[in-house]
Amino acid sequence: MGPALTARRLISKLCLVVAVTVMATVGVSLTWTAIGGGPLGVHGLIALSLGVLGTVAMTWTLMALAFKSSREGWDDRPADPDKP
Repeated sequence: MGPALTARRLISKLCLVVAVTVMATVGVSLTWTAIGGGPLGVHGLIALSLGVLGTVAMTWTLMALAFKSSREGWDDRPADPDKP
C-alpha cells in the first residue's frame, strides 16, 4: 500500500464528508423553509454548513479515537486492580 492509495482514501473520505455536509445543509434548509421559518440567507447557509461540517468532523474524530482505543487495549481492565 503506497502513498497514492493512502491519498486516494483520504480524498474519498473527505468527499464523503463534504457530500454529507451538503445533503444535511440542503435538508435542514428545506425543512426550515417548510415549517415557515423563512428563507435562509447566504450567511445563514454558511453558518449552517460550518455547524454541520464541525459536527461531522467531531463525530468522525471521536469514533476514530474510540476504535483506536479499543484496538490498542486502553479499554481493557488492568490485571491487578490495586496498581494504577
